[in-house]
Amino acid sequence: MRIVSLLPSATEIVYALGLGEQLVARSHECDYPPEAESVPVITYSLIPPDLPSHEIDRMVSETLMTHATLYGLNLDLLRALEPDLLITQALCDVCAVSFNSVQAAVATLSPRTRVLSLEPTTLQGVMETFQMVADAAGVPERGRRLIAEFQARMERVCQHTRPHPPVRVTFLEWIDPPFACGHWTPELVQLAGGIDGHGKAGQPSRRLEWQEVLDWQPEAIVIACCGFTVERTLRDVPILEQLPGWDSLPAVRQGKVFIADGNAYFSRPSPRLADSLEWLAEQLAPCNEAAGLSV
Repeated sequence: MRIVSLLPSATEIVYALGLGEQLVARSHECDYPPEAESVPVITYSLIPPDLPSHEIDRMVSETLMTHATLYGLNLDLLRALEPDLLITQALCDVCAVSFNSVQAAVATLSPRTRVLSLEPTTLQGVMETFQMVADAAGVPERGRRLIAEFQARMERVCQHTRPHPPVRVTFLEWIDPPFACGHWTPELVQLAGGIDGHGKAGQPSRRLEWQEVLDWQPEAIVIACCGFTVERTLRDVPILEQLPGWDSLPAVRQGKVFIADGNAYFSRPSPRLADSLEWLAEQLAPCNEAAGLSV
């Protein structure tokens, strides 16, 4: 089985299933586990690196309005590799090579590569993708085992959070402009002992009016910018600090503003969502006395 992954989350699933040696190509964003970085890269971004956040948002919006793609695919490498299985997604054109582009590329291959599209929007859907990859690779039992381990970790967190009243949370997936979380993240917030005031489970993230945050008066603010490291996110935090009413929010007054590596955790529907949940539960725990920015 020769596998190509166009998704960081799919690459993580492949390795979690013990199939790393069968991965013959990856996307340019696949950076975990570390051994994946030795696998040839088959995609590239068309957005210039290190743009300001508002410029990234503008370019993404304009590109999607014209039905263009944000990523390129190395067709010569794809043909040379002759993969048996290519894992991608059709849920979000911001996250990977457009599904239409993938289909067009695969149509030129002989024999034709099987395309597996992973499109989870909930935690249950995420676990189903573990099984989908395992089944496609011919190791169904490994998928069931990975799901059981994931569920056990979630349940251990819930045992600690259930006795406590929920914490009002504002979870930001982008800062400039502000975006509320979506898909599986509101579920993670709930399991971790919080209640998100803006996102809805199973629904996409959305642009957030700042007045919504002021009205919600969050007791904790979690910032995990999609595709950003902690260091890159910290560069945008002053934008939030200049917004009206920021200093008066309960989360800010009580030092409950937390920053996570969105590039590594919450943005990726992979087994590491269990890590994300455990980290979030620790930040929201009633006994947490952290002050300032907790990273």
